[in-house]
Amino acid sequence: MEYIITFTWDSDAGAWIATSDDIPGLRLESGSFDALLERTRFAVPELLALNNDSKNVYSLTFRSERRERIAL
Repeated sequence: MEYIITFTWDSDAGAWIATSDDIPGLRLESGSFDALLERTRFAVPELLALNNDSKNVYSLTFRSERRERIAL
């Protein structure tokens, strides 16, 4: 099964936030995109096991979004 994970930049917190509609309980944050990606890779199998998903192989799709306001 494919799971979609969204990374969104929170400019107020100065951090990336990972969430997923497909993985109950997933909410992680980090100031570094790469660090969050690594943390998410470790957390997802644990969360899926807690949610009684017994598959051994997972397909993860990461989507990122960052918006900034620029004044001219």
